[in-house]
Amino acid sequence: MMKIPLKESMLEKRGSLDKNQILEKSEQIKKRLLGLEQYKNSKTIMFFVSFSSEVYTHSMIGDALKNKTVVVPKVMHHGIEPSVIIDFDSLIQGKFGILEPIEAMSIAYKNIGLVLVPGIVFDKTGHRIGYGFGYYDRFLAKVPKAIKIGLAFDFQLVDKIARETHDVPVDFIVTEERVVECNK
Repeated sequence: MMKIPLKESMLEKRGSLDKNQILEKSEQIKKRLLGLEQYKNSKTIMFFVSFSSEVYTHSMIGDALKNKTVVVPKVMHHGIEPSVIIDFDSLIQGKFGILEPIEAMSIAYKNIGLVLVPGIVFDKTGHRIGYGFGYYDRFLAKVPKAIKIGLAFDFQLVDKIARETHDVPVDFIVTEERVVECNK
């Protein structure tokens, strides 16, 4: 399937979930994520702040704030800048209606141990289709040592998607049903 129709059908499918389904599935994803050694061993984690029908990350962020350094993206100059946050209340609606820090509190890229990556569709080799701006691929290329984990509902996983040279695959995909270790 071509990227655009696949992306549209997946967004439609994800959009048909009601809030309770999203929260229930997200809670299962959170349990699987928190059980991963890679998560437990990471001191600094970059979360995406979920919006719309994405895997709900707000409670994951709340939990992580208790004992980890939490970083979230701030959209700046056609890219994302990782910004440390102390609490959830300091976030405001940003460029795409997604919560982000008012001001970026910078962190050295090399200190980010784990990055949670949003996506519309993932394949089992860790490639993904995002919203089409390339923000995450450009950012992930700057943190080559960080472990990259895609968070998705199980139906967002397909066998194979078309890939481009600039795509940066994730190392794992966590869904409500399984953890997929992406073959390198």
